[in-house]
Amino acid sequence: MGWGLRAAAGALAVATLLGGATLWGAMRLVAPGPLTESTTVVIPRGSGLEAVAITLGDAGVVESPLLFAFGARLSGAGRELKAGEYAFAPGVSIDDVLEQMRRGKTVVHRLTVPEGLTSAQILGLLEKEPVLTGSVPQRPKDGSLLPETYNFSYGDSREQLVERMQRGMTQVLAEAWKGRDKDLPYKSPEDALTMASIVEKETGVAAERAKVAGVYVNRLETAMRLQSDPTVIYALTDGAGELGRALTRNDLRVESPYNTYVVAGLPPGPIANPGKASILAALKPERHEYLYFVADGTGGHAFAKTLPDHNRNVARWRDAQRRQSAEQPPVSND
Repeated sequence: MGWGLRAAAGALAVATLLGGATLWGAMRLVAPGPLTESTTVVIPRGSGLEAVAITLGDAGVVESPLLFAFGARLSGAGRELKAGEYAFAPGVSIDDVLEQMRRGKTVVHRLTVPEGLTSAQILGLLEKEPVLTGSVPQRPKDGSLLPETYNFSYGDSREQLVERMQRGMTQVLAEAWKGRDKDLPYKSPEDALTMASIVEKETGVAAERAKVAGVYVNRLETAMRLQSDPTVIYALTDGAGELGRALTRNDLRVESPYNTYVVAGLPPGPIANPGKASILAALKPERHEYLYFVADGTGGHAFAKTLPDHNRNVARWRDAQRRQSAEQPPVSND
């Protein structure tokens, strides 16, 4: 065999070996991986391909970091892998890992912000989310944050989430204001938001919101003081949250622009962050002649047009409270 034939035969053998190695590698890329149970892995921002491969290897997602890096370069995904928090299923292949990271299909976290919390309470919820970063430099105004369920990812900032809540509230209030009933005693959307926050704190019964709003609209229109207990609680706690005890007669006399037993009209701003339903109730209140309401002992309220009727409802409520207290079993000292 001449030199040329020997060289050709050698080249063919090398090509065959390389082709076989490539085929073997390609098969390994789509084969099930070593994971035996679901695993969450965080890929830090700025991680290069080698760092990503080592992190996945250490977490047991891939058997060979070298093979993962080979697959990333072979598929062209090496520069497209996105940082973040990933949840990998048992037996996930390298090919599937690459596809998941290329598309940035990270873990989605959810935070539900209930209606009626103050901004201080909402910031407390954000502080308890360990995957969020940073702090909020200044407490947002009460009424500026929209209660909702928010999705976020690992590494998102608390300040960004607050900004999303603020944009949401701005949009909801603007849309509701456009569709408001006419001749309401509000000078601005902010007045309606303040009313909505009072309605939110006064009742947790969805069917009552518009009726409660109607009571307060009637009081504003007849120059009655609102006399809303939640406004007193807000004054006493400076917007920090719940009072933790029942109000006293002295509480009702506290000097504060938020105490609607002392000050006529609406307080100077919202006392909580109301939800969309309460905002709509404030801007589309039920039209009726009720001026009073009190808890009825069942979770709802009894409404009255006159003070004597209201006093009878109050007496019934107090009787219900006494009966409930009498039915409570004694506290054991064991």
